Amino acid sequence: MKLFLTDLNKYQKYSNKSKLVLFITSQGLWAIFVYRISNKIYKSNLPKTIKKLLLFFAVFWQKIIEIFAGISIPYSCSIGHSFYIGHFGGIIINANAVIGNNCNISQGVTIGVSGREIKRGVPIIGNNVYIGVNAVVAGKILIENNVLIAANSLVIHDVNHSSTMIGVPAICINNKGSKSYI
Repeated sequence: MKLFLTDLNKYQKYSNKSKLVLFITSQGLWAIFVYRISNKIYKSNLPKTIKKLLLFFAVFWQKIIEIFAGISIPYSCSIGHSFYIGHFGGIIINANAVIGNNCNISQGVTIGVSGREIKRGVPIIGNNVYIGVNAVVAGKILIENNVLIAANSLVIHDVNHSSTMIGVPAICINNKGSKSYI
């Protein structure tokens, strides 16, 4: 629950609402909460039978969140501390994706699989990355730290530290990065 508290603290920092109000009213927090519990079970050393049973219920709980909030965060992906989902709806994260610490994503974001043969895979996203509305980050790529990905962008190539990416396919327009966004 330590990781979830970092998420909750970040939500509170952005809104100045009580943690209880945020937990009741923020669909992104619901999804993160379910993910954190499910991921803890997934990484645990519980006996195989118990683990499978708990993960069955975790997947069921995750599907309920997907239906009500439109956010899919599989228990097997890896997400660092202080994760923030700005608005709910249309968010898809691949089961093998890796997302670093202190990252923000907006509604409509897809972090998914793409590519062919040895280039096929999912992104590894660094720390302090901001991903704007309806952006797609796909393929076996590395997004380094402090990157800003603008709304409606398609990122299919590696991105250097502190880049600001925009367009389809996304190109770097400056090296200001995500500092003002996180």
